[in-house]
This record gives sequence, C-alpha cells and structure tokens, in this order.
Amino acid sequence: MMTEWGGRVPAGLLRWVLAGVLLFAAGVGTAAGGTNAVIIIRVSDAISPAIADFIHQGLKTAEKEKAALAVIELDTPGGLADSMRTIVQDILASPVPVAVYVAPSGARAASAGVMITMAADIAAMAPGTNIGAAHPVGAGGQEIGGKMSEKVVNDMVAHAKSVAERRGRNAQWVERAIRESISATESEALREGIIDLVALDIDDLLRQVNGRAVPGKGTLTLGTPRKTVLEETLRTKILKTISNPNIAYILLMIGLAGLYFEFSHPGAIFPGVVGGICLVLAFFAMQTLPVNYAGILLIVLAIIFFIMEMKIASYGLLSVAGLVSLLLGSLMLFSGEGPESRVAWTVFVPTLLVVGGFFVAVAFLVMRAQTSRTATGTFGMLGQIALVKKPLAPRGKVMVHGEIWNAVAAVPVAAGASVRIVKVDGLLLEVEPLEAGSGSGSETG
Repeated sequence: MMTEWGGRVPAGLLRWVLAGVLLFAAGVGTAAGGTNAVIIIRVSDAISPAIADFIHQGLKTAEKEKAALAVIELDTPGGLADSMRTIVQDILASPVPVAVYVAPSGARAASAGVMITMAADIAAMAPGTNIGAAHPVGAGGQEIGGKMSEKVVNDMVAHAKSVAERRGRNAQWVERAIRESISATESEALREGIIDLVALDIDDLLRQVNGRAVPGKGTLTLGTPRKTVLEETLRTKILKTISNPNIAYILLMIGLAGLYFEFSHPGAIFPGVVGGICLVLAFFAMQTLPVNYAGILLIVLAIIFFIMEMKIASYGLLSVAGLVSLLLGSLMLFSGEGPESRVAWTVFVPTLLVVGGFFVAVAFLVMRAQTSRTATGTFGMLGQIALVKKPLAPRGKVMVHGEIWNAVAAVPVAAGASVRIVKVDGLLLEVEPLEAGSGSGSETG
C-alpha cells in the first residue's frame, strides 16, 4: 500500500523537525559556543601590570578558542589599583564566563584580590583560604594619609560596591573589607554571600558549575571538560620583574645616562650597550604602566640641553635648564591614580640627584676638554720649552719631554740654553731663544 505525499509535508512532522532544530540550536548556543574547553589562568603573585597583561591574554585566548569557561586560580596579597581595575574591566567585558577560584589551600585573595573575586561570574574558594583586608595603601605598604586617604578609600568603595551589586554579592561586606580591613574564611565568605561555592579542587569546581546558568552568557555545559593551563610567557616573566614604576624609572635613567655618555665619548661601547638594553627594558615596562608621554618628552629635552651644553658656551645655563626639565619630566612621568602607581620619593630623589649630577659632570668635562689647549701631537709641541743639548749653529739637538729632537734656530744658541718651539716640520723643530730673564726653570722634560 502506497501513500501519495503530493509534494506536501505533514504539519505534525514539520513541527517535530523544527523542534529538533531549535533544541539543537539551544544546545549549541549554551555558554562559550557549546564547547567543553576550560582555560585555567594561574596567578600566584602580587597584582601588577604584568599580571594584568597575563590575565588579559588568557581571557583573549579563551574567547578565541570559544571556551566554555575561563578559570582564574588566584593567590595574591594584593597589588596595584590600576592593574586591578584593568583586570576587573577585562572580566566584566569577557564574553566567556569567568570563574575566580581562590586556591590552593592556604591561598588568599587580599586587597586587590577581593575586587577581582567580586567581578567574577562565579566566585569560589578552596578550603583553608581567606579573602579580605582590602584597605588601600601606598607604594611600599605605607599608609596614605590625610585627604588623599579619604579620597582613595571612597573611590575604591564605590568601585567595589558597584561590581559586587552587579554580580549580586554582599556589597556591605566589601565596603567593610576596604574601610576596616576585615577578612573572611571560605565558609564565612559562603555564608555572607561573598562567594558562590566552596570547591576542593579544580575538578570539584567544574563538577559544581556544570549546568549552572550564567546571567547573560548562557548555561555551562561542560560534560567531560578539556582543561588547558596557560603558562606565563617569557614576556610576562620579564614584565613581572621590571613593571614596578620605581624599577622602570631607574632603568630609564640608566639607559639615558649610558647613551648620553656614549654620544659624548664615542667608542666607549660598554656604556652605550648597557644604556641601550636598559632603555629597551624601560620602554617595554612602560607599555603596561600609566605613562604620561609629556614626562618622557621633557626628559628627552633635558638630554638635548645637556648635549647642547657641550657645544655652546652657555656658562651653565643649559645645564640648569636640563636639570629643571629632568625634574619636571620625572614628576610627570607616571600618571596613575594612586600613589602606588608612581615613583616613590625614596627612589625618585636619589636617582634624580645621581643621574642629574652625572649629566652635568660629563657635560663639564667635555666642555673643558674642548676649550683646553692641545697637549699632544704637533700642536701640543708648539710653545713648549726645550733644553739645547748640542749647540744650534744653526742646526743642533734639543731635549723636550725627555726626548732628543733635531732642531734649527735662526741665530746660534749655545748648549745648556733654553729655547721655545715655534714650528714643527716633520721630525725637525724650529726654535727661538728665550728672551732674557724668561728661561729660568724652563726644561719640561
């Protein structure tokens, strides 16, 4: 028995086909494109521009690979506020769900780590960890005093509460962590609504978040997750070492001093090589620091003034202008919001004094060398006093600088007399007798 379709699809079958397509599309449209890739970014260091760059690259990798989840495994004592803000912005802007997992046991998310944890789509902690103590401090850990402290704290509180409220977390506790430096264990944090869950390890974390709905990013469908742990690159390791504003400033000053010495004394080589390396490292570090390029231009202008001092007789005015330009450029070099993003005074003052003094000293020595009388070669012989060893009648021999030279004089000169060199013709000296009373103590050799 045959059934004639007549070119038409039954309505019931069409509904089943459409339902199947929609279900498939829903499955594909879950978080991170339906893949089960998990990118793990391990951070066990102070929050710095290098760490911010590392996390940024990690989240970009997760986005590129259409990962289901990016996990930041965090253990930090805190760090720079500007770097923390950069990380928070990257987490909030990431199309891939981001989990911040404070681990392993014994780890902490202190200071800047609190805000990073608050920004996560999923916040988790391992047993035996803690979070809190987010009161801001200046570079080197010193307290920020006066009105600046109030300004920085209020700004930090507003930022943290905004992030916490966006993620549905306990904004009041975050404010106390900043103002009063309170901390919480993992169980207290879970009870206070600071985090979403406590997980024994990464595998336990992934099991607990599987099937979890992430607002605005779909539902996590991990299945058997394919984990990839990102390693720090050589670039990140170098940045971690040199991205401190104090170190970057010192490298910049050493680099400029080395190149300046090489330009003023061509052929020294070593100062130029060291200066070039330090300068490259300084600019490499500054790409992740809040740099004010007006400051760099003023520092370069200071070098130009010092070089001009060697060429123009300004009687020190160009050196003074160079020192003023160097001072202003150093003060303006970094434009971070907080004191921790700027050069510490204990580094700034000694470095400026040493490097500024070096520039002035080199400029002075070069200028003195250029204006002093030539002491070597043919021109260095002119005007020198020689002692007659063999009578000049008109040719004879004289001693100058401990050496015997052939000499000729327009008038006869007896042995033992002193003469002045007036001309050098190859290996022959043309001399003249000293005037009466001018030859006492005249032999220079």
